[in-house]
Amino acid sequence: MPRPQRNDNFIDETFTIAADILLRVIPTTGREREAFTYYRDGMSAQSGGEYAEALRNYYEAMRLETDPYDRSYVLYNIGLIHASSGEHARALEYYAQALERNPSLPQALNNTAVICHYRGEQAIRQGDVETSEAWFSRAADYWNQAISLAPGNYIEAQNWLRRTGRLGTDETRTAFY
Repeated sequence: MPRPQRNDNFIDETFTIAADILLRVIPTTGREREAFTYYRDGMSAQSGGEYAEALRNYYEAMRLETDPYDRSYVLYNIGLIHASSGEHARALEYYAQALERNPSLPQALNNTAVICHYRGEQAIRQGDVETSEAWFSRAADYWNQAISLAPGNYIEAQNWLRRTGRLGTDETRTAFY
């Protein structure tokens, strides 16, 4: 059942009002509206740090939602919760599922790269240079994809890619200068 909205800040309140208006104006089925309500409630719970409640809402939204694009955002948010809980392997699984449905989701690409980079740093601390290189290469691949989709974003990643000589194609490089 939809949770009561507890909007503690202007952005959350504005999003909720806009979402409610859109649900009334745009022709949608009852199932689509219900899926979006669970998604919205999941976002509200997530922003309040209520991760178990957010996951319950997201899973219910996934049960109802049929559109791959919309499902990608639900999966992405589930991945965020797992990443914030330190469950990186699960987060990577959800980011991958989100990207299967929506390959143009730069934030999922970025977050995947962040986890890969982190794992590369862990491997270095353990003295495993070969494994660290594999993780860093994966991070570079994901960051280059994210940057090609959102050239003005991920400045720290762009700097790391430049410093390590991993910045993508000539086309990508010129977008940053």
